[in-house]
Amino acid sequence: MTKTAFKPIRKIHKWLGYLLAIQIFAWLLGGFVMSAIPLEKVHGKHLAHRQLDNPFKRADYSADLNLITKSQGTLSSIAFKHMLDIPIIKVQGDNAAWFNGRTGEALAAPNETLIRKQANAHYLGNGKINAVQLLAKGPREIGYIENVWAVTYNDWCSTTLYLEAQSGQIITVRSTIWRIFDFFWMLHIMDYDEREDFNNPLLISFSVVSVLFCLSGMFLLFQAPPWRKRRQKPA
Repeated sequence: MTKTAFKPIRKIHKWLGYLLAIQIFAWLLGGFVMSAIPLEKVHGKHLAHRQLDNPFKRADYSADLNLITKSQGTLSSIAFKHMLDIPIIKVQGDNAAWFNGRTGEALAAPNETLIRKQANAHYLGNGKINAVQLLAKGPREIGYIENVWAVTYNDWCSTTLYLEAQSGQIITVRSTIWRIFDFFWMLHIMDYDEREDFNNPLLISFSVVSVLFCLSGMFLLFQAPPWRKRRQKPA
């Protein structure tokens, strides 16, 4: 093929390169960062325990289960848990309900003092509590879960433990490491709002354009293939 035939392909390739340069760099950088950070660090397993070993035995849960379950109607599961020195029973039906494992009474929501103790019992770092907030609605990083406590520590990665307001159970752990990973995940999937939609139109569009960029580059290789011997100009 003549050089003239490759001219429109070169022009297309150039403009596609202008369009994709920043996003391709973001994909490459994001892939590097996300592959370099171990997922255990991202999930904060080194920062806090999600669950602690239950110190109570079945006999310690002396509440009448029949009375508890009858009050809930539809029932799907029963779980025996604890918070500090209190055995608690979680009954899952249409909604979750928490009861004192000894008395069978509805569990009183823990106050800030108990939440601080509960958070410290799960925390594995060396920091101190910097802030404690009761949130009617949690932030995006925990999926906007309602009625949660946020306990933030002053360690190097700003560890934040999120706990259920009604039971004091740990929901999840977030840190600067998680937020960095989440930022590059946002760039990678190009969902700049909720950062969850891997099939959003913007990502699909840029992916199609990237394929065209790659194909046009492959066509341009045939303009001067490495296996073709160049003619030597006469001296």
